[in-house]
This record gives sequence, structure tokens and C-alpha cells, in this order.
Amino acid sequence: MTPDPELERIRQRFDEAHASIATLVDLETVRNLFLNRTDGLANAAVKGIAARPVDERRVFGAAANALKRDIEATLAARETALRAHAPVAGVVDVTLPGRVPPVGRRHPLTQVRDRVEAIFTAMGYGVIDGPELEDEWHNFEALNMPAEHPARDMQDTLYLTSPVRASEGSRPATLLRTHTSGMQIRYMEAHDPPFRVIAPGRVYRRDNFDATHTPMFTQVEGLVVGEAITLGHLKGTLDAFAKGLFGRDIRTRFRPSFFPYTEPSAELDVSCRACGGTGCALCKQTGWIEVLGCGMVHPAVFEAVGYDPNTYTGFAFGVGIERLALLFYGIDDIRMFYENDLRFLEQLDL
Repeated sequence: MTPDPELERIRQRFDEAHASIATLVDLETVRNLFLNRTDGLANAAVKGIAARPVDERRVFGAAANALKRDIEATLAARETALRAHAPVAGVVDVTLPGRVPPVGRRHPLTQVRDRVEAIFTAMGYGVIDGPELEDEWHNFEALNMPAEHPARDMQDTLYLTSPVRASEGSRPATLLRTHTSGMQIRYMEAHDPPFRVIAPGRVYRRDNFDATHTPMFTQVEGLVVGEAITLGHLKGTLDAFAKGLFGRDIRTRFRPSFFPYTEPSAELDVSCRACGGTGCALCKQTGWIEVLGCGMVHPAVFEAVGYDPNTYTGFAFGVGIERLALLFYGIDDIRMFYENDLRFLEQLDL
């Protein structure tokens, strides 16, 4: 019997489609093409039996149904074979190439802070913590800055509540700390000398956000109190700190300065790492870069916490982590540390 041309075309098209099946998704596509109840090619041939002449219906119907059953059986066998080789859910395919996951790292500012803390703890310093929300006594007055002291003009303070003065019942203002020196006052109120501590933490100033300033930054302040503590101890400590952070070839110098809570006061400069101290644009041709402020603790500060200034002496210093990071990494814009651009941050690693 001569095969029906329509059924032969369907058979030939199915053989081509079946040969292209590589996945279960491919198989489902082919099944829909031929066996879909609405417009599948094999189903359409079966539905077309009634349109045939009466004398052809029996033969054509048998052939059309046989083709449909053959397609169904062929696809079922192919599905069984594909599922037998499909990966089991949750099982690792050891033949797949490995993938290296991205590795996180600490922020550059955190790395510098950790380095600073490590240097001082190696010298025997303790690390203390305290509140970021401070009162006027600990932030100003105990540090030899009473309400009328002009030194308060040096701090653009972010007040949360306004002070009420003595004529109105006297209530101190609440503020965001402008330095971590308040933690030193709190420590001295609770501990007797001798001791060596550093106080790292976030501080706040009413500054514009530009290349060299930010309204929030991290400061590390140090305090040493005991008997017969001298300026020589201060200079030796900070020289050792600078060499521990920047390298043994770094040079230091101290310049006279003024701070209300230290007397005498000084600023520490380090030799420019970019030019080795010969002079360049970074150090403004001076060969030196300012790093931190320091000095011997003012007797008025000891009196505020109940220490006898005739018995005890001490020194204090304070440095901004961002300033150290700028110098350490050779960056000229502090905002780059806060923009969270991973392309930049991933380049910086101690």
C-alpha cells in the first residue's frame, strides 16, 4: 500500500526533530509540536480522518493513529533515557569546572585602625571605649575648656540639646563628641594611675564633606599617666609609633603648638614618604607632613578628675585614622574612602 503523503511529511519532520533532542526542554518542545491537543501535527492528522473520502477513512485512520502511537512511544523512550543521565538535585557534579568565589576584605580605614591599635597594644596600652553621645563636662570642661573658653571656638560642635545655664537651673547640653578625649576623662574618673590607654572611635564635627574634611571620622587618642612621665617619653613613644606604621626609615620632628588640655603642646610631623623628605607637591616642598597633635597633660585636667598634679604627670596625643590612611596609601581625597567603589577599595591592602 502506498504511504499517505501527509503522514510521510509528518513522519519525516518528526525524525528530524527527534534527532535534535538533547535535553528535557528540547523533548518537551518536540512533544508540543506533534502531540499538543490543540494544534499538534500528529493530533491534527487524526482529527482530519473525518475530512477524508469515505472509502479512505479506514486505511488513513489506522495509519494516522499508528503514527501518533509511534511518536508517543519514541518520545517516552527518549525521556526515560534523558532522565537517567540528568543530574540529581542537590548532588555536586564533580566534572564541572571550579568557580572561585569573591573574597571580601576589611575596609582600608579599618585596616589602618587595626594597625594603629596593634602597634600601641604591643607597647602595653589598653584599648578603651565610650559613648559617642557626650555631655559638655566630659567633652569640654574637664579638658580645661569652660563655657567662656575661646578654645571651644576650635570645635564646630553638633549639639542635640541646648544648654541651660545657672540662671535658668543649669542643665548641660547633649552633643555628639568632637573628640575621644571624653573617654580619657571617664577612664581617669574610674581608675588610679599608672596606666597607658588609647581611645579609638568615631567623632563628629560640623565640617563640609570635601577632599580633606568629613563631618564624621575616626580618631585615636592616647593617654599615659604616672609618676615622672616626661616629654621625652612622649617623643620616644610617638617616634616608635611613626616607625611602626610607616617604616623604620621614617623621620619625625615636633613643632610647638597649642591645645587647652596639654601644656606644653606640640604637633608631630613625619618625613614625606613620596619624596623621602627632599620636597615635593604632596608636602608643599617642605619635606614634612603633619600627622597629629600631642603634649603633656595640663594640670587643670588632672584637678578636674581628682588627680594630684604635683604627684602625677602624663602625656596625651590624638590622630585621625583618615589622615593616616591618606598618608599611608598616598591618596589625596578623603571622599574616596566613603564612596564604596570596589575598584578603588580592592587596591588597598596592608
